[in-house]
Amino acid sequence: MLVGDVMTAFPAYIRLGATIRRAAELVSVSEVGQLMVLDHDGRFVGSLGEEELVRAMLPGFDEVTDSGGSLDDAFRLFLEKGRALAERVVDPLVVRDTATVRPTDELARAAVVMIDRGIRRLPVVDDGTLVGTLSRADLCRAVIYHS
Repeated sequence: MLVGDVMTAFPAYIRLGATIRRAAELVSVSEVGQLMVLDHDGRFVGSLGEEELVRAMLPGFDEVTDSGGSLDDAFRLFLEKGRALAERVVDPLVVRDTATVRPTDELARAAVVMIDRGIRRLPVVDDGTLVGTLSRADLCRAVIYHS
């Protein structure tokens, strides 16, 4: 069985130059933890996960202790930092050395890569163009419906 047989064909994506606010909206609305990132020509350049978004907004230890050190202080700083970053572009947060697979790759190979590297969602790229994603849920569906 091939990746293209079970991949999600219409992945959630964002373009370079988009704001962090837009990325957070897309993550929330699409209910995926990782957006695929395309350049202005529609070519795949990397991914942006909710982890990168949250890390960018997390206050540092010194910031929390300087403001009082409580959990309420930490959450207030998290919100303030999020507001301050909202209109900045996502470009510096994009993970560009993302593992990818092709739609013609064997599903078993992709599954091994995902498990070995702890990857939840792999971009499926054909000649530089994003054609889908392969998630762990897609793997489970393949086992259920094709066994």
